[in-house]
Amino acid sequence: MGRIVTAVSASSEHRFSKHNLAEISLVAGLGVEGDAHAGRTVKHRSRVAKDPTQPNLRQVHLVHAELHDELQAAGFSVSAGDMGENITTRGLDLLGLPTGTRLLIGEGAEIEVTGLRNPCAQIDRFQAGMMAAVLDRDEHGNLVRKAGVMGIILAGGAIRPGDAIRVVLPPEPHHTLQPV
Repeated sequence: MGRIVTAVSASSEHRFSKHNLAEISLVAGLGVEGDAHAGRTVKHRSRVAKDPTQPNLRQVHLVHAELHDELQAAGFSVSAGDMGENITTRGLDLLGLPTGTRLLIGEGAEIEVTGLRNPCAQIDRFQAGMMAAVLDRDEHGNLVRKAGVMGIILAGGAIRPGDAIRVVLPPEPHHTLQPV
């Protein structure tokens, strides 16, 4: 199957889940056209309250469909867009990518991965117990955040379900993703 986009989603309102669409349009330096989180500066409410002039490193949110599979197996009802992601992928280890990885999608869109999504209490308001399900510990006891990755838009373009994803790693040394 390869690395593909399985769904695209957006919402013009600040809400937890986003609507599935036939396509979304990425705008360089801003994010997903028409999405509440698009902009050069932060749009996430808690970050705006702290400093509304911060650069927006969360212009686009990607979640791997394999997380949905894992959550469904654990008894949660979740599908594409439900966790607030704009792009749902399959066949790509998003969480294992280094900071600065570029994702080339469709006919020219380019995303730079900036970091991990730090899950918040809204996840438990969506479905009780889901916060614990998207957090884990590795073999060394370190916290593992599984709720997807965030990125900025380097080149705009339309993205649709079925689009291929090409991964371009940054120069070494690679740096592990951190919450943004």
